[in-house]
Amino acid sequence: MHAVCLDIDDTLVDFTATARKALSDMIGRDDMWLKWQRTTDEHVAKVVAGDLAYEDMHEARTKAFMADLGALLDDDLVAVLERRRSTQLRTTWRLFEDTLPCLDWLRAAGLKLAAVTNASGAHQRTKLERLGIGRFFDTVLIAGELGAAKPDPVIFHTACSRMDVDPDQTLHVGDLLEADALGARDAGLHGVWLNRSLDDARPATGIAMIETLADLPELLVTEYRTPTLAVTGPLSGGADFRSARGVV
Repeated sequence: MHAVCLDIDDTLVDFTATARKALSDMIGRDDMWLKWQRTTDEHVAKVVAGDLAYEDMHEARTKAFMADLGALLDDDLVAVLERRRSTQLRTTWRLFEDTLPCLDWLRAAGLKLAAVTNASGAHQRTKLERLGIGRFFDTVLIAGELGAAKPDPVIFHTACSRMDVDPDQTLHVGDLLEADALGARDAGLHGVWLNRSLDDARPATGIAMIETLADLPELLVTEYRTPTLAVTGPLSGGADFRSARGVV
Protein backbone atom coordinates (compact mmCIF):
# COMPACT_ATOMS: atom_id res chain seq x y z
CA MET A 1 0.00 0.00 0.00
CA HIS A 2 1.39 3.37 -1.03
CA ALA A 3 -1.34 5.83 -0.08
CA VAL A 4 -4.34 6.34 2.20
CA CYS A 5 -7.36 8.54 1.56
CA LEU A 6 -9.39 9.67 4.56
CA ASP A 7 -12.85 11.17 4.82
CA ILE A 8 -12.96 14.28 7.04
CA ASP A 9 -16.26 14.71 8.89
CA ASP A 10 -17.08 11.98 11.42
CA THR A 11 -13.87 10.19 10.43
CA LEU A 12 -11.17 12.66 11.51
CA VAL A 13 -13.39 15.38 12.97
CA ASP A 14 -16.29 14.81 15.38
CA PHE A 15 -18.54 16.91 13.18
CA THR A 16 -21.98 15.54 14.05
CA ALA A 17 -21.74 16.25 17.78
CA THR A 18 -20.85 19.92 17.26
CA ALA A 19 -23.25 20.41 14.35
CA ARG A 20 -26.19 18.94 16.27
CA LYS A 21 -25.49 21.25 19.20
CA ALA A 22 -25.29 24.31 16.93
CA LEU A 23 -28.57 23.36 15.25
CA SER A 24 -30.43 22.73 18.50
CA ASP A 25 -29.24 26.07 19.85
CA MET A 26 -30.50 27.80 16.70
CA ILE A 27 -34.01 26.32 16.70
CA GLY A 28 -34.51 25.54 20.40
CA ARG A 29 -35.13 21.81 19.93
CA ASP A 30 -32.98 18.74 19.42
CA ASP A 31 -35.17 16.38 17.38
CA MET A 32 -34.63 17.80 13.88
CA TRP A 33 -31.14 16.57 13.06
CA LEU A 34 -32.16 13.99 10.44
CA LYS A 35 -34.34 16.52 8.66
CA TRP A 36 -31.46 19.02 8.72
CA GLN A 37 -29.17 16.39 7.22
CA ARG A 38 -31.62 15.67 4.41
CA THR A 39 -32.00 19.37 3.64
CA THR A 40 -28.23 19.78 3.71
CA ASP A 41 -27.70 16.83 1.35
CA GLU A 42 -30.20 18.30 -1.11
CA HIS A 43 -28.43 21.66 -1.18
CA VAL A 44 -24.91 20.21 -1.32
CA ALA A 45 -26.01 18.09 -4.30
CA LYS A 46 -27.07 21.29 -6.06
CA VAL A 47 -23.64 22.81 -5.43
CA VAL A 48 -21.85 19.71 -6.72
CA ALA A 49 -24.07 19.73 -9.83
CA GLY A 50 -23.33 23.40 -10.44
CA ASP A 51 -26.95 24.47 -9.84
CA LEU A 52 -26.27 26.52 -6.70
CA ALA A 53 -23.34 28.75 -5.83
CA TYR A 54 -21.46 27.64 -2.74
CA GLU A 55 -21.60 31.12 -1.21
CA ASP A 56 -25.43 30.98 -1.38
CA MET A 57 -25.83 27.43 -0.14
CA HIS A 58 -25.84 27.88 3.64
CA GLU A 59 -28.51 30.57 3.81
CA ALA A 60 -30.62 28.84 1.14
CA ARG A 61 -30.43 25.61 3.15
CA THR A 62 -31.36 27.33 6.41
CA LYS A 63 -34.25 29.21 4.81
CA ALA A 64 -35.66 26.02 3.25
CA PHE A 65 -35.26 24.11 6.51
CA MET A 66 -37.04 26.77 8.55
CA ALA A 67 -39.82 26.99 5.96
CA ASP A 68 -40.38 23.24 6.28
CA LEU A 69 -40.81 23.80 10.02
CA GLY A 70 -43.46 26.42 9.27
CA ALA A 71 -41.28 29.49 9.85
CA LEU A 72 -41.24 31.75 6.79
CA LEU A 73 -38.30 34.04 7.50
CA ASP A 74 -37.01 37.01 5.54
CA ASP A 75 -33.50 36.95 4.15
CA ASP A 76 -32.07 39.28 6.81
CA LEU A 77 -33.22 37.07 9.70
CA VAL A 78 -32.04 33.93 7.92
CA ALA A 79 -28.61 35.54 7.51
CA VAL A 80 -28.44 36.34 11.24
CA LEU A 81 -29.46 32.80 12.26
CA GLU A 82 -27.04 31.16 9.86
CA ARG A 83 -24.17 33.41 10.92
CA ARG A 84 -24.73 32.52 14.59
CA ARG A 85 -24.99 28.80 13.83
CA SER A 86 -21.94 28.82 11.58
CA THR A 87 -19.83 30.78 14.07
CA GLN A 88 -20.71 28.41 16.90
CA LEU A 89 -19.96 25.40 14.73
CA ARG A 90 -16.59 26.63 13.51
CA THR A 91 -15.40 27.53 17.00
CA THR A 92 -16.31 24.14 18.50
CA TRP A 93 -14.90 21.69 15.94
CA ARG A 94 -12.75 19.01 17.55
CA LEU A 95 -10.73 16.01 16.45
CA PHE A 96 -11.43 12.50 17.61
CA GLU A 97 -8.79 11.39 20.11
CA ASP A 98 -7.44 8.77 17.70
CA THR A 99 -6.96 11.19 14.77
CA LEU A 100 -3.56 12.78 15.48
CA PRO A 101 -1.80 9.58 16.59
CA CYS A 102 -3.06 7.77 13.49
CA LEU A 103 -1.98 10.55 11.11
CA ASP A 104 1.42 10.69 12.80
CA TRP A 105 1.80 6.94 12.28
CA LEU A 106 0.75 7.00 8.64
CA ARG A 107 3.16 9.82 7.84
CA ALA A 108 6.01 8.17 9.72
CA ALA A 109 5.32 5.06 7.66
CA GLY A 110 5.98 6.99 4.46
CA LEU A 111 2.45 6.81 3.06
CA LYS A 112 0.96 9.55 0.91
CA LEU A 113 -2.26 10.97 2.33
CA ALA A 114 -5.35 12.59 0.82
CA ALA A 115 -8.40 14.07 2.52
CA VAL A 116 -11.52 13.30 0.47
CA THR A 117 -14.80 14.96 1.46
CA ASN A 118 -18.31 15.29 0.06
CA ALA A 119 -18.59 18.78 1.52
CA SER A 120 -19.37 21.67 -0.75
CA GLY A 121 -16.74 24.31 -0.07
CA ALA A 122 -13.25 25.43 0.84
CA HIS A 123 -14.17 25.79 4.53
CA GLN A 124 -12.96 22.19 4.81
CA ARG A 125 -9.38 23.36 4.25
CA THR A 126 -9.88 26.01 6.92
CA LYS A 127 -11.13 23.30 9.25
CA LEU A 128 -8.08 21.10 8.64
CA GLU A 129 -5.69 24.00 9.21
CA ARG A 130 -7.49 25.28 12.29
CA LEU A 131 -7.38 21.82 13.84
CA GLY A 132 -3.69 21.43 13.00
CA ILE A 133 -3.92 18.52 10.58
CA GLY A 134 -3.69 20.20 7.18
CA ARG A 135 0.07 19.59 7.23
CA PHE A 136 -0.43 15.83 6.98
CA PHE A 137 -2.12 15.81 3.57
CA ASP A 138 -0.57 15.82 0.12
CA THR A 139 -3.91 16.84 -1.38
CA VAL A 140 -7.45 17.72 -0.33
CA LEU A 141 -10.41 16.87 -2.57
CA ILE A 142 -13.71 18.66 -2.01
CA ALA A 143 -16.79 17.46 -3.89
CA GLY A 144 -18.18 20.95 -4.38
CA GLU A 145 -14.96 22.05 -6.10
CA LEU A 146 -14.46 18.91 -8.16
CA GLY A 147 -18.06 18.49 -9.31
CA ALA A 148 -18.10 14.85 -8.24
CA ALA A 149 -18.90 13.29 -4.87
CA LYS A 150 -18.33 9.90 -3.29
CA PRO A 151 -19.22 7.21 -4.35
CA ASP A 152 -18.50 8.56 -7.86
CA PRO A 153 -15.22 6.94 -9.00
CA VAL A 154 -14.07 10.33 -10.34
CA ILE A 155 -13.27 11.72 -6.89
CA PHE A 156 -11.32 8.60 -5.88
CA HIS A 157 -9.40 8.44 -9.16
CA THR A 158 -8.58 12.15 -8.95
CA ALA A 159 -7.12 11.60 -5.47
CA CYS A 160 -4.94 8.78 -6.79
CA SER A 161 -3.85 10.85 -9.79
CA ARG A 162 -2.84 13.81 -7.62
CA MET A 163 -0.76 11.53 -5.41
CA ASP A 164 0.66 9.66 -8.43
CA VAL A 165 -0.40 6.26 -7.10
CA ASP A 166 -2.44 3.43 -8.58
CA PRO A 167 -5.93 2.81 -7.15
CA ASP A 168 -5.04 -0.77 -6.22
CA GLN A 169 -2.21 0.57 -4.06
CA THR A 170 -4.50 3.02 -2.27
CA LEU A 171 -6.80 2.52 0.71
CA HIS A 172 -9.76 4.78 1.55
CA VAL A 173 -11.22 5.07 5.06
CA GLY A 174 -14.54 6.67 5.95
CA ASP A 175 -17.54 6.43 8.23
CA LEU A 176 -20.13 5.81 5.48
CA LEU A 177 -20.36 2.24 4.24
CA GLU A 178 -21.84 3.01 0.82
CA ALA A 179 -20.22 6.34 -0.07
CA ASP A 180 -16.81 5.60 1.42
CA ALA A 181 -16.03 1.89 1.64
CA LEU A 182 -18.15 0.52 -1.20
CA GLY A 183 -17.50 3.56 -3.38
CA ALA A 184 -13.75 3.13 -2.96
CA ARG A 185 -13.92 -0.60 -3.65
CA ASP A 186 -15.97 -0.10 -6.80
CA ALA A 187 -13.44 2.51 -7.98
CA GLY A 188 -10.62 -0.03 -7.65
CA LEU A 189 -9.27 1.12 -4.27
CA HIS A 190 -9.34 -0.83 -1.02
CA GLY A 191 -12.33 0.27 1.06
CA VAL A 192 -12.35 0.43 4.85
CA TRP A 193 -15.50 1.22 6.81
CA LEU A 194 -14.87 3.14 10.04
CA ASN A 195 -17.83 1.98 12.11
CA ARG A 196 -17.50 4.26 15.13
CA SER A 197 -21.18 3.86 16.02
CA LEU A 198 -20.87 0.05 16.11
CA ASP A 199 -23.67 -0.24 13.58
CA ASP A 200 -24.83 -3.85 13.18
CA ALA A 201 -24.75 -3.64 9.37
CA ARG A 202 -22.25 -6.02 7.83
CA PRO A 203 -20.01 -4.72 5.05
CA ALA A 204 -19.82 -6.51 1.73
CA THR A 205 -17.16 -9.07 0.90
CA GLY A 206 -13.74 -7.50 0.63
CA ILE A 207 -14.57 -4.52 2.83
CA ALA A 208 -12.60 -4.18 6.05
CA MET A 209 -14.37 -2.80 9.12
CA ILE A 210 -12.66 -1.00 12.00
CA GLU A 211 -14.18 0.67 15.05
CA THR A 212 -11.48 3.32 15.59
CA LEU A 213 -8.58 4.84 13.67
CA ALA A 214 -6.35 3.18 16.26
CA ASP A 215 -7.09 -0.07 14.40
CA LEU A 216 -5.90 1.21 11.02
CA PRO A 217 -2.10 0.80 11.28
CA GLU A 218 -2.22 -2.87 12.22
CA LEU A 219 -4.89 -3.49 9.59
CA LEU A 220 -2.46 -2.10 7.01
CA VAL A 221 0.34 -4.32 8.28
CA THR A 222 -1.56 -7.57 8.76
CA GLU A 223 -4.14 -7.49 5.98
CA TYR A 224 -2.52 -5.42 3.23
CA ARG A 225 1.13 -6.38 3.80
CA THR A 226 2.24 -2.81 3.29
CA PRO A 227 6.03 -3.07 2.80
CA THR A 228 6.79 0.55 3.76
CA LEU A 229 5.41 0.20 7.27
CA ALA A 230 8.20 -0.11 9.79
CA VAL A 231 6.68 1.84 12.68
CA THR A 232 5.12 -0.02 15.59
CA GLY A 233 2.66 1.24 18.23
CA PRO A 234 1.87 2.55 20.67
CA LEU A 235 2.66 6.05 19.44
CA SER A 236 2.42 9.61 20.72
CA GLY A 237 -0.99 10.59 22.01
CA GLY A 238 -1.42 7.48 24.09
CA ALA A 239 -3.24 5.40 21.50
CA ASP A 240 -2.35 1.71 21.35
CA PHE A 241 -2.54 0.31 17.82
CA ARG A 242 -2.34 -3.38 18.70
CA SER A 243 -6.10 -3.99 18.82
CA ALA A 244 -6.80 -4.70 15.15
CA ARG A 245 -10.20 -5.86 13.88
CA GLY A 246 -10.61 -8.50 11.20
CA VAL A 247 -11.78 -8.18 7.63
CA VAL A 248 -15.42 -9.18 7.27
